[in-house]
Amino acid sequence: MKQMELTYRNAIENTKNKILDDINNYLGSQEKLPAFEDYLADRTNYIHQLWLNIWLNKSTNSISRHEKKKFLQEKGFETENVDRKLINQLFRTEMRSYKPFDALDWIHKKWNSGEFDWEHKYTEARADFLQKQEEMQLQASIHKFQEKLIDHIDEMIEKNEKAIFLYARHFIGSQISKDIKIGTKYLQKDTFALERQLQSLGKFQANTFKLAAEFFDELTGDIHRTFHSGRRYFEYETYFDRYIGQLAEFLDKFLLELGNKIIASVSEITISQSFAQSIMQEILSDTSEDLAILYLEQLRDEYLSDLLNVAEKPFSLEKHAEIYENDLEDRKRKREEELAELKRKKEEEKRLITEIFGQEYEPSVNQNIHFTLHIGETNTGKTHRALEKMKASSSGLYLAPLRLLALEVFDKLNEEGTLCSLKTGEEERVVAGATHISCTVEMFHEKESFDCIVIDEAQMITDKDRGFSWYKAITKANANEVHIIGSRNVKDILLELLGEANVEMIEYHRDVPLEVEKREFKFNRVDKGDALICFSRKKVLETASRLENAGHKVSMIYGSMPPETRKKQVQRFNNGETAMIVSTDAIGMGLNLPIRRVVFLENEKFDGQRRRLLTSQEVKQIAGRAGRKGIYNTGKVAFVSNIKKMWDLLISEDEPIQTFSVAPTNVVFERFQKYYRDLGTFFDLWEKFESPKGTKKASLLEEKELYEKIRGTKIEAKIGIMDLYGFLHLPFSKKEPELIGQWEQTMFAIVEGEDLPEPRMKNRNLEDLELTYKAIGLHLLFLYRLDQRTEAIYWERLREQISDKVHDRLRTDVKNMAKKCRRCGRNLPWEHQFQICDQCHERKYRRNYFI
Repeated sequence: MKQMELTYRNAIENTKNKILDDINNYLGSQEKLPAFEDYLADRTNYIHQLWLNIWLNKSTNSISRHEKKKFLQEKGFETENVDRKLINQLFRTEMRSYKPFDALDWIHKKWNSGEFDWEHKYTEARADFLQKQEEMQLQASIHKFQEKLIDHIDEMIEKNEKAIFLYARHFIGSQISKDIKIGTKYLQKDTFALERQLQSLGKFQANTFKLAAEFFDELTGDIHRTFHSGRRYFEYETYFDRYIGQLAEFLDKFLLELGNKIIASVSEITISQSFAQSIMQEILSDTSEDLAILYLEQLRDEYLSDLLNVAEKPFSLEKHAEIYENDLEDRKRKREEELAELKRKKEEEKRLITEIFGQEYEPSVNQNIHFTLHIGETNTGKTHRALEKMKASSSGLYLAPLRLLALEVFDKLNEEGTLCSLKTGEEERVVAGATHISCTVEMFHEKESFDCIVIDEAQMITDKDRGFSWYKAITKANANEVHIIGSRNVKDILLELLGEANVEMIEYHRDVPLEVEKREFKFNRVDKGDALICFSRKKVLETASRLENAGHKVSMIYGSMPPETRKKQVQRFNNGETAMIVSTDAIGMGLNLPIRRVVFLENEKFDGQRRRLLTSQEVKQIAGRAGRKGIYNTGKVAFVSNIKKMWDLLISEDEPIQTFSVAPTNVVFERFQKYYRDLGTFFDLWEKFESPKGTKKASLLEEKELYEKIRGTKIEAKIGIMDLYGFLHLPFSKKEPELIGQWEQTMFAIVEGEDLPEPRMKNRNLEDLELTYKAIGLHLLFLYRLDQRTEAIYWERLREQISDKVHDRLRTDVKNMAKKCRRCGRNLPWEHQFQICDQCHERKYRRNYFI
């Protein structure tokens, strides 16, 4: 218990010192020497309480919890698994009676031993007390003097405010004039980037600055110390920073001359002139900096030419007051003119936006067309019935949401004897004598006419980037009859768009019911005819590898898979070569497969911005693929978790689509080119354009990002706006840096009249092959756009070979895949829920905890 004994001795010494201090304070406050007994009579209660307070505080705060528990255990208390607060409470109670120190007895012994020279102690204490009282009175007088001086200085500044400002204005004008002549303009504007050397742009040109603020924000080339959020930093200095110090120093001297006259009038105590002046200088120093910042903020809004003009004229208060008034009037007039011009430009811009975009997005449907709406859930025969109508027509056009579906319909129609060509942007297969075309919806052209047009997956009209293609096809279709296929939630908006047109509605309902399994899915219950759904390529490959290694034969589908490969994977499943299929939500759109059960391996997906719960429509679209009519009597749906929540999403009523997307059209560009010749202005106007109620603008984010890479180059100068936008709008993966680089190189080759650069060919692994496939696809987009169809044939064949290699690699590589920790690469069990191993997670947790 050494700790307790040490604390006890410290408490005693502390108590003794406090009593001695109390004696000094008591004696000092008495005008006459009091008797020792008088002190004891007045302070006994205080002395008794003093020891107890000191001892309890020190013992509670200074003695460790271990020592406290040990002491209590010796006293017979139970301390194991006892709350810390209760331990402290018990210990404090015990300390009240632990070895009480008799402070009064100690004082009496001191007195009786003659250690107290009571009279001498009184003399010293009284002298100290009187000196402190005198110092306090002096401080109070000085404080009163300071308050009065501050009032007089404020009054002085207020009285001379105009004159002080005019002096400051002339001073800053002179400094600017000098700095513009001798200063250097620098390119770097990031004031904290001290590691990057400033790049000189030569001398300043006064006529390049309109307002003083523009020059204030220029860098001087020096480094200074500043404060941000309570922390000290070094940064590059601006002229505004420099002028604060220079103007504050100038105002210090100026105000001191005025201030010397008021010291005598406020001094009501005996104080030296030098001390009074030092007080005033300290007050003026703070005031000068505040005024400097205030005046510079005012001067920021002045025209730089006015300040340079002031600097050329010798200072005269009367003359400069007149100049300032004239400058104020002139600035007011100019500002009014500028505001009027700005208002005129805004009105003109508003008029142009209305004229350019105008009524382009108001539905205008041909009243002579017969529209048939095929509305219902997935897997109900909507597309089949619409295609049968198109096959029976003299000419037809099928508009698909995906290249794979366009390819599927192309093959289906030709196999069934209806000659059909294919057109997807990346490829064109012209069949001799064909009167029908299968294409992606983006390839629709309103000037082409057909007997029958089929528009598939119309609910995509709400897609923020692609939705306008459906809007354009629906509202500008040129045919005798148009069949529109969509989910239930698109019905209302389609009827609104078609207005008074001749519309026939056919609603579809599932003949094969869906049944949700009541128990959570486990991999040991996987079965033939299952479609296992997850939401990333990585997860698809890992799941397929797990199943293959367990002895199952598996097909795979994911978004970046080449359509030809996807088609072969689907065929293997349809033909019974594989027992099950692992897919992303790509399976939910248009693919008809003999699926017995859809299994959701995940209830959430990453939508490009955040990970979120699946929507009701997404669950229905995917789950609806279960129970192929004519094969199964019931479609099964299973979930790995939260079955009740997912069931509610599946059976909930569809929320009607309220808005659809709009995007630029050829007509819009034709109108725009009457006024401007650059896409930068077009994107600015598009941003300001407010689309009609019930619509939302396509973001054009990818197009704008691509445009910034070639803005101001030969590409923009040599290619017309509509053609350039067409190249920006090419449908390729704009998240792949290599493809972005290929696009840029190809664009430069076009304007230079050179051969198009060939895409890079890689085949080290599956990812390389898929990227090579995309690169060839981008190359084909350019070839078809430039009408180089002969060369395109070679690249289509080469791409087909790459697709075959992807298919082969999938069959051979998937078995060798393993689920690995993304941090350390260690193999993980298939059932491991997370992307990192437990060890990496623990290390990360420990690091974050101790930070």
